[in-house]
Amino acid sequence: MSGEEEENAAELKIGEEFLKAKCLMNCEVSLILEHKYEQLQQMSEDPMNQVSQVFEKSLQYVKRFSRYKNPDAVRQVREILSRYQLAEFELCVLGNLCPETVEEAIAMVPSIKTKGRAHDDEAIEKMLNDLSLIKKFE
Repeated sequence: MSGEEEENAAELKIGEEFLKAKCLMNCEVSLILEHKYEQLQQMSEDPMNQVSQVFEKSLQYVKRFSRYKNPDAVRQVREILSRYQLAEFELCVLGNLCPETVEEAIAMVPSIKTKGRAHDDEAIEKMLNDLSLIKKFE
């Protein structure tokens, strides 16, 4: 290697471009694509002429794997997760996969327990409880 540190997501070593990148959860992408789909339908008498197969498949995918459907719930999820100073990709993994236990969350995103970060088990438990309340009342 050329002296560069090896990437390791478990330690939040993912490269500068990814640390600064804005990531979206599946539920956010779903809202964006739904809005675009509605725009395309309004612009054309035959909406299928305006929608590519890739667009259609992408929309189906994010709708299927979105844990939150309500736009207010989607906004609340991002707000809650943002309070914990997570990296964008950590926020999206937790928002997409919705772990139910601290152990699951750490297994999915080991970097949330990295030394020097303020995420002890109690903080992670509170974060997961906040997310489950949103899901329960959606």
